[in-house]
Amino acid sequence: MAMLRAMDSAVAGLRAHQSKMDVIGNNIANVNTWGFKSQSYNFKEALYQTATASTKGNADNTTTTSGGVNAAQYGYGSLTGSISTDMTASVPSYVGGLNASINGEGFFITMPTLITDPDAGVDITQDNALKNTGFQYTRVGQFQIDANGYLQDLNGNYVYGFRTDDGKSDTIGDFNKLVPLRVPTTDGTFSYDHDEQNLVLLKSVSIDQNGMIKGMGEDDQGETVSFYLGKVGLAYFQNPNGLTKNGGGYYTANLSDNSGDVTAAAPGGTSNLMAGYIETSNVDLAKEFSEMITTQRGFQANSKIITVSDEMLSDLISMKR
Repeated sequence: MAMLRAMDSAVAGLRAHQSKMDVIGNNIANVNTWGFKSQSYNFKEALYQTATASTKGNADNTTTTSGGVNAAQYGYGSLTGSISTDMTASVPSYVGGLNASINGEGFFITMPTLITDPDAGVDITQDNALKNTGFQYTRVGQFQIDANGYLQDLNGNYVYGFRTDDGKSDTIGDFNKLVPLRVPTTDGTFSYDHDEQNLVLLKSVSIDQNGMIKGMGEDDQGETVSFYLGKVGLAYFQNPNGLTKNGGGYYTANLSDNSGDVTAAAPGGTSNLMAGYIETSNVDLAKEFSEMITTQRGFQANSKIITVSDEMLSDLISMKR
C-alpha cells in the first residue's frame, strides 16, 4: 500500500507539473501578443489519509497518564491550486495610426454587435449594466473606422464610449450613457440608420490623450471642418484578476464572477491614453525560462518516484520463486 500511495502521489505530481508547463508554454507563445497578460500556476496539496489522529493526552487522569500525540498523515501528491493573471501594465510600443495605449488602469469597452437601441445607449447608472449587456473588455487599443462609419477594433468589435452633443462640438452630452461611436452626418447630427447616406467622409482621424476621436471632413456647406465622434469609454473593475479571459485579448464579466464593482468613465485623471501606442505583452522571458527549468526538474523527480516504486514492487513480487 505504501508503494501504491507513493505512485499515486507521483502521478498527481506529474499531472500538476504538466499543467504548469502548459501555462508556461502559453505565456511564451504570447510573448509578442499585443496586450497579453501572463499567468502564474500555483500548486496545492492533495488530500490526506490520517493514520493516527491528533490527541491532547490525559495528564489530568489520576490513574493513568499519557502525553499528547500529533497526527500522522499520508499525503497524495499535488494538484492545481490556482492560475492567476498578472494584470500589470506593460511597455507601450509606438506604431502610429488610430491606436491608443492605456496609461494606467482600465479597459476599452467593446461588443461584437450593436445594442438593440444604439441611440439610447446603455445607462451605466443602472445596477450591473456593464455586466449584463455583454460587453467585452480589452487593453488593446487598435481602432479603425469601418465602411458604415462606426469605430471598431481590428477584430470588428464595436467600440463604445460617450458621444458629443453635436458632431461639430467637442462637448460630451452625457457621461452616463455608453453608445457605439459613429461618424456624424454632414450637418453634425448622429444617426444609427444603417442606410444613412450623409455620413461625413473623414479625410483624417485621430485620438487624443483624453480619448476624443476627431476627424476632418466636409460639412453640408462644402467646408472642411472638424468633426467629433466622442470619447472612448474605459471600464474600471474592483478586482481585474476576477475577469475571465475570452481569447483574442478580450475579457468578460458577469454577475457571479469575482471582478467586483465596475464603473465606466472617459480617459483622464489617473488613466489617460497614449495616442499612436499599443500595449505589449507583459511576459518576462527570463522568469518563464527559470520556471520552465524548475518545472521540468519537478516532473523528472516525480517520474523517478514512479520508477523506484515500480522497482520495489518488482522486488516484492520476485521474493517468491
